[in-house]
Amino acid sequence: MLVEPAEGQARERHELAYAMIAQAPEMVAFMKEQGMPTTTEARITYKEVVPHRRLAYVHLTDFVPNVAPYDVESVVEFQVTGDIVRMKLTFDRMHDEEWTNRVVMGWESELGKLARVLAANDSKTA
Repeated sequence: MLVEPAEGQARERHELAYAMIAQAPEMVAFMKEQGMPTTTEARITYKEVVPHRRLAYVHLTDFVPNVAPYDVESVVEFQVTGDIVRMKLTFDRMHDEEWTNRVVMGWESELGKLARVLAANDSKTA
């Protein structure tokens, strides 16, 4: 999935607009099979921004076929202890278990990529 930011700043009550674009052939096939577009325009509204500590935002979920749009709130918290930073992500459940699991898998994939990048950068500086 490629994410292209369109506009927005991380400030309370501001919006961030972006496009999620399926790129991998298996993801494109899955999206088409589910009757979903391969590019989805998305918007989040920042509720709370505390630099290096906490980010809370609401994501408008308006891309699920046959489901009325609804908001999903997410909170990202950072705790710094010496050289260690712990990140905690929480978010509202989706409208059903299948979609909640999809979101969990998506975040696990993205956070796994982040962990690999951080580990690679850490080994370069060691």
